[in-house]
Amino acid sequence: MSASNAKRRIPWDSLAVFPFVLFAVMFLFLPTLSLLGAAFTDRAGNFTFENIAGLFTDQIMAAYWISIRVSGASAILGALCGLAITLAIIRGKLPAGLRSAVMTFSGVASNFAGVPLAFAFIATLGRLGLATIVIRTLFGFDIYRQGGFNLFSFWGLTLTYLYFQIPLMMLTIAPAIDGLKKEWNEAAQTLGASTWQFWRYIGFPILWPSVLGTLSLLFANAFGAIATAWALTGSNLNIVTVLLYNQIRGDALQNPGLGAALAVGMILITSLANVIYLAVAARAERWMK
Repeated sequence: MSASNAKRRIPWDSLAVFPFVLFAVMFLFLPTLSLLGAAFTDRAGNFTFENIAGLFTDQIMAAYWISIRVSGASAILGALCGLAITLAIIRGKLPAGLRSAVMTFSGVASNFAGVPLAFAFIATLGRLGLATIVIRTLFGFDIYRQGGFNLFSFWGLTLTYLYFQIPLMMLTIAPAIDGLKKEWNEAAQTLGASTWQFWRYIGFPILWPSVLGTLSLLFANAFGAIATAWALTGSNLNIVTVLLYNQIRGDALQNPGLGAALAVGMILITSLANVIYLAVAARAERWMK
């Protein structure tokens, strides 16, 4: 085959990614462009900055702030708990069958959200939930009246989010923990380092980029959740996803333009979190090599 024919050869290998590119264009780029157009359009179809200016009202800024707090709290707690559990499973040399079972459950739990998850927590930790009644009956302690717990509040929603945040952390951080070579620990012990010194000077510095990247991913995952929050708290907790739903689907508060502007703001925040994740994950991959 001549050089000219080789240059004109159809790149079949490159065409394999065409379905993914088509999917991304249809369900990511085109909807984003549509939201951008709607965010700068009023009810009459004219260009306006009124929707963007509406983002800076007290109510909407408060909704963004609550969403950021819930997402940040669930991401940090989920990252800490998931890291501890994964370290115990992998570095604790638990049986392979147990690790496989836990990781399989994590794959299922990380995708279990929405109305079923909210109902499960209401049935378990609601005012008449199973766990609430058992604790009150056996120990005489009412977690609502005496403990001050409220499932339909900030910390209640954060606790519910942890159900899928912890498994997602475990699935994401497990490859990084697997990448910690046993030879590093053995070398550190040979030089007289304790277990704490190994983790302080070797283990955690190596894992830190992966943990930070996963933290950004968990934040973005929680920030975009709506079905769980809507089914659990309704309008009691003014998070931005519920406010967005009210603007697009509501009756009294319906304003599609403002809803599109809210969505654009959410896209910017989640995009920033994902960019941080990709940048830190690339650095972590270089470290592990």
